[in-house]
Amino acid sequence: MIAIVDYGMGNLRSVQKAFEYLGYDAAVTDSAQALANASHVVLPGVGAFRDAISALRSKGLDEAIKRETAKGKPFLGICLGMQMLFDKSLEDGEYEGLGLIGGEVVRFDTDLKIPHIGWNTLFYNKRTALFDGVDDNYFYFVHSYHAAKVASEDVETTSVYGYEFVASVNRENVWGVQFHPEKSGDTGLKVLKNFGDIKQ
Repeated sequence: MIAIVDYGMGNLRSVQKAFEYLGYDAAVTDSAQALANASHVVLPGVGAFRDAISALRSKGLDEAIKRETAKGKPFLGICLGMQMLFDKSLEDGEYEGLGLIGGEVVRFDTDLKIPHIGWNTLFYNKRTALFDGVDDNYFYFVHSYHAAKVASEDVETTSVYGYEFVASVNRENVWGVQFHPEKSGDTGLKVLKNFGDIKQ
């Protein structure tokens, strides 16, 4: 079962529906025990970092996520869910993240319109099982902040909006994507299927 972490924010149902469409058993849950019983864990997210990480901590889900990833369980953070993987965010202050991947989250520093909304191209720094067989590199983004100071070996893809930014990351069994695969058509569904097929 794929556990989709419910902390009261985000596009939970659309992510669940995408996995169900692909034939996976997927459940939205705020139970640490459900995360422990799941084969995979997904952390979606839309909204402000401060509110999201606070909601995770209030439910004890931050420690549950750390326990399950430490076991080698496949984990995917989506959009704000990816941003929460890092050490800290500088969105409206400074807030500590989950610390699963080194780096920080900063606001776009560009003259282009913020937030960055729409389809954009990915460029590969490395290629893991998450992007196996993905030939179309256009994905849908909605964000004002992005990851920075990420070690090169943890960067899977980048994209460009005014300048190059980190579009997805991977460290061992932990993945994060800044784009929304559930809103990226067949290509995004392929990424979700690849994730669902990853074995611990």
